[in-house]
Amino acid sequence: MMNEFETKKEMCEIGRRVYNRGMVAANDGNFSVKLNDREFLCTPTGVSKGFMTPEYICKIDADGKVLQANKGFRPSSEIKMHMRVYRERPDVRAVVHAHPLYATSFAIAGIPLTQPIMPEAIITLGCVPIAEYGTPSTDEIPDAVSKYLQYYDAVLLENHGALAYSDSLLSAYHKMESVEFYARLLYQSKMLGGPKELSKDQVKVLYDLRSQFGMTGKHPAEICANNRDGKANCHGCGKNANSNETTDTDLIAMITKKVLEQLK
Repeated sequence: MMNEFETKKEMCEIGRRVYNRGMVAANDGNFSVKLNDREFLCTPTGVSKGFMTPEYICKIDADGKVLQANKGFRPSSEIKMHMRVYRERPDVRAVVHAHPLYATSFAIAGIPLTQPIMPEAIITLGCVPIAEYGTPSTDEIPDAVSKYLQYYDAVLLENHGALAYSDSLLSAYHKMESVEFYARLLYQSKMLGGPKELSKDQVKVLYDLRSQFGMTGKHPAEICANNRDGKANCHGCGKNANSNETTDTDLIAMITKKVLEQLK
C-alpha cells in the first residue's frame, strides 16, 4: 500500500497521462484519492494537471474543508462532485474527471454510450449514461451524478466531460481511457456507415464472463434489473440500469435517428 507521498506522486503521473493524451486542455480536469474515511487528496484548481509536482496536491476532509495545502494552492472547485461519489460508493477509492475529446463530444450531443460494439467495453464499462447538466462547483452536478452512482462506474456529464471512479487511481484512470476509446470507436464506425452491434445473446455471454472474472465495481452484469429478469439488457436501451421496463422500439428508433443527425 502506497504512503501519502507516493500517492501524491502517482496523482502527478496520472495528471501527466491525462494531459499528454489530450483528455484536458490548459487547467481543466481534476481527480482525487481517498486516504481513509476522514482524509482525501485532490488536485488543485487553476493549474495544469500535466505539470504538477507533489507539493501541488491538497488534503481535505470528508466535508471538503482544507486540512493541508501549500501557499498558492486550493482544492479543485469541483470537489463536491468527488465527495458525493465517495459518500454514496464506499468501495470507491479514487475519482477522475476529464474532458476527453470524443467522449465529451457525445456528452455535448446528448448521446449516451450504450451501443454494444466491442467486448472489452461491455465487460469493463457496461453502459455509460449521461448525467444531466449542472453548473460547475455547485451541488447541481453532484445531484445529477448521484442517480447513476449505484449502477455505473463511469458517466458522461452533459455539455461538460466525463467522470470515472474505481477502487484505485490507476483503475479510475483506465476507465476514463476506456470511455474515450469506446467513444472514438463509436464515432468513427458511424463515419463508416454505422457499427455492427453485438447481439443480445452475445452481450449476455460477455456479462456472464465479467461475473466469472470477479471484477470489482458496479456493472449491468450484476445489477441490471432487465438482465436479471431475462428482459432486454441495458445496452442499446439508453435507460438507467435499475429500470424494469423493456426496451421500447420507438425509443431505439428515436435514439438512432438522433445519432445519425448529430453525426452528419
